[in-house]
Amino acid sequence: MATEMLQLRWLAHARSGDKGDTANVGLIALQPEWYDLLVEQVTAKRVGRHFKGMVSGVERFELPNLNALNFLLHGALDGGGTLSLKTDAQGKVYSTALLRMEIEVPRKLAKKIRAAAA
Repeated sequence: MATEMLQLRWLAHARSGDKGDTANVGLIALQPEWYDLLVEQVTAKRVGRHFKGMVSGVERFELPNLNALNFLLHGALDGGGTLSLKTDAQGKVYSTALLRMEIEVPRKLAKKIRAAAA
């Protein structure tokens, strides 16, 4: 099957926040039928590579009833909101950063998504 690389922002929306030194990122499929593609492509290992040098570890939790994945990005906040000198000590931009990650999608789906956005 022919595939193309496509940023997650075309397939999902995301929301993030903090809990101590851990950023919490929810990734929700825009269409229920795209959830399986997210499960297959957006692994903890790939998310860890995407945030290389920014996190010490990644855990992934599947939420099929919500068509969503939840990621815990450990060590992402330099101690957390009250301790960190980081500009984003609450981890709000991690969701946007994750949506920039590219995954392989079937070429037919990529064309359909791009046509709908035009």
